[in-house]
Amino acid sequence: MIKNMLRGTAALCLTLIPLALPSPATAVPATPAGAEVLNLVDAVEQIPLADEARAGYSRDAFKHWNTGLDPADGCNTRAEVLQAEAVQAPAVASGCKLSGGLWTSYYDGQEVNDPAKLDIDHMVPLAESWDSGASAWTPARREAYANDQDAATSLVAVTARSNRAKADRDPAEWMPPLPDAHCRYVGEWTATKLRWGLTADPAEADALKVYAEACETTVVHYTPAP
Repeated sequence: MIKNMLRGTAALCLTLIPLALPSPATAVPATPAGAEVLNLVDAVEQIPLADEARAGYSRDAFKHWNTGLDPADGCNTRAEVLQAEAVQAPAVASGCKLSGGLWTSYYDGQEVNDPAKLDIDHMVPLAESWDSGASAWTPARREAYANDQDAATSLVAVTARSNRAKADRDPAEWMPPLPDAHCRYVGEWTATKLRWGLTADPAEADALKVYAEACETTVVHYTPAP
């Protein structure tokens, strides 16, 4: 339900799924060289508005996981993201088989010590990206999107349960179950949409604006994708 942190009576009139608004306290990530830097309210306003269209979507249109950032390491994108996000590094055996290690799933605050219990979530799901602009991309660009490790916000290691609960839903329909994660999540969702030139539909845009008003200290960093 919308909490008292929401400012402005107009926001209360939005016809959204009930929103549990976050604490605005969010760690500020390092700014990548050459990145655009905006506060969240302004960043949300930069996302173009458009209706969504799912026609023709297939997950197979987005080749993943590919050989990752380092084709010579024998690890695919999934394994490389797991290694990059580990709180304690896993052991890496022949064939890039990972074991041990420790991760914190920021969507739900769960600690995980088995890489098999983690999913690599596309911050903006593949189907949502298709709906909001990726349907017009080349196969090569869709592959680049699906394996994007050049932006820390594009792919995230989270519990399989939270990723599958999210599915292909946008912030008007789903938010992480941990309220303290909401500002970070909306910032990373917005950064990914801006990085890849994706649009938002009206309900999504309204939800993002509601959260952005509550996340007044959240800063969005993004670099447009090549």
